[in-house]
Amino acid sequence: MKFGIDKKEIKPIGLGCWAIGGQFFDLGAPAGWGDVKDEVSLDALRQGIEMGVSLIDTANIYGAGHSERLVGEAIKGRRDQVILTTKFGILCDEMTKTTTGQIETEEDIRSSCEASLRRLGTDYIDVFLFHLGDYPKEKAPMVRETLEKLVKEGKIRSYGWSTSDPERAAIFAEGAHAGSMEFALNVMEDDEGMVEFCKREGVSAICRSPLAMGLLTGKYNKHTVMPDQDLRGKNAPPWMNYYIDGRPNEVFLDKLDAIREILTSKGRTLAQGCIAWVLGRGGHCIPIPGFKTPGQVEENVKAVEFGPLLPRQMEEIDEILGRD
Repeated sequence: MKFGIDKKEIKPIGLGCWAIGGQFFDLGAPAGWGDVKDEVSLDALRQGIEMGVSLIDTANIYGAGHSERLVGEAIKGRRDQVILTTKFGILCDEMTKTTTGQIETEEDIRSSCEASLRRLGTDYIDVFLFHLGDYPKEKAPMVRETLEKLVKEGKIRSYGWSTSDPERAAIFAEGAHAGSMEFALNVMEDDEGMVEFCKREGVSAICRSPLAMGLLTGKYNKHTVMPDQDLRGKNAPPWMNYYIDGRPNEVFLDKLDAIREILTSKGRTLAQGCIAWVLGRGGHCIPIPGFKTPGQVEENVKAVEFGPLLPRQMEEIDEILGRD
């Protein structure tokens, strides 16, 4: 697998580190994934690295900085073994564990970069991703040029945008060191526009939510009720569509049942099958499933051993789900 402009060979799966950050609040609503324990999170991160995973994806706001600190602890003595991806754009207060606004200026971006470097315990970030998916297009060139400056200064090696809008992604792709774009991609929510954009532009597609925030693992059913203080609970943000009123989206659960046999072919678990679907979308697509435990990391990483779903299986899934 080629990773962006660095052309570095990596295992085609990463570690998504939102859940391990613990609780924080965004616009007053819970933005964590329930109870997590730091020692378990660190064991899970190390498990992934020991299994050959290079790509670690986090953000300054996950746990209001706590996720970055855990990643920094886990990679001590192993910095050359990993590709660190972190995000900026949303400001937060580590003490109150709340988001406080958005970046407005070059200085905001620089300050965010320095703060992430400190928490990660490193002197450079491999991929610095802009976290504001709907940021005004007319302001985006300022962000891109600031990122180019940070590359020249050695603070970051490459950058990209966490967005589902090819037009916004194209603004960043004009930069010499834009190597990756991040967007949601899973068997329930394909994104033909961004998948094809990344392929055409020769940049890596970092695919978040490959397991739809746990819904596609098979461990939840229509009777499951998520805790109120969980991001997926009844106080979920307006964009949450995997869980409705604190319960798994029944439409997605029904669709999952309809394609279960295909996803679990070759002895895959359901989660492994969903990861295999993302891998089947193209060699430039890198799923970054979230995790809380070493066992989840092991299961997810072992999905790579089965390889991607076959083209005929991908086509059959599209037919069953009514996609052209």
